[in-house]
Amino acid sequence: MDSQLDCRFVQPLLAQLQGLGRSNQRSVVALNGPVGAGKSTIARVLQQQAALVGLRLAVASIDDFYLPWEQRQRALEGNPFGVSRVPPGSHDVALALECLDSWQAGSALRLPRFDKTLRGGLGDRDADEVVEAEVLLLEGWLLGCRSLGRESLANIQNPTGLNPEELAWLPHWDMALETYQPLWQRCSQLWLLRPQNWQLPHRWRLQAEAAQRRRGAAWLPVAELNRLVRSSLCSLPPSIYQDSLLDMASGYAVLDGRRRWVGGGGYGSAP
Repeated sequence: MDSQLDCRFVQPLLAQLQGLGRSNQRSVVALNGPVGAGKSTIARVLQQQAALVGLRLAVASIDDFYLPWEQRQRALEGNPFGVSRVPPGSHDVALALECLDSWQAGSALRLPRFDKTLRGGLGDRDADEVVEAEVLLLEGWLLGCRSLGRESLANIQNPTGLNPEELAWLPHWDMALETYQPLWQRCSQLWLLRPQNWQLPHRWRLQAEAAQRRRGAAWLPVAELNRLVRSSLCSLPPSIYQDSLLDMASGYAVLDGRRRWVGGGGYGSAP
């Protein structure tokens, strides 16, 4: 990991997680970043370092809460990207809230797990995992994104390069996003990983897929990969849904093409 990213982003986030752990409130912290930005790597580093200081930190992805295969197919039927996961509406938010309710009431944290290598790389739910945790780090590309409503969307032009079919589906994705708001409200802090430009997530995802292929794991054809990345960038266009998150973030890091720190800010919130 880039030393500046570790010093300026990971360590401040770890300090906040420690503070939340001491509060005994079983808090949830959200880590938002586009596909390929290194969310899973950072989460793994945080979990390892948290263990060294005695903090029981659980990590989950919003993708762990994908709907089961058949339900996802119905939820995303006819979508303009031709994908079976990623856009708003493909997650079981009710299940996520149930898991948090039980955990914050004093039970162990039960998390579903999603295996992206199943179904030839299309992915499906795997076995649940039960963990003891004081704090939960929840990561995903759409965490914190807010529904704008049909009237506000109607006043927004199309600065993002969506094709007509994708633009026609934007109100659908916005409406689906409303379901996620109770989950976002359960997050005590929001931290962001931001690309220097929004062409980088595609490059990052290609690199990740190549690494998976070298390991002999299931991998996606380029066409399918392109559809998945485009669905994350065009179902909730960053200029509309991601840029506004900067004002509410506890901290953020801007990354270059090699996922190195090139800027950032925040870190002002108290646990």
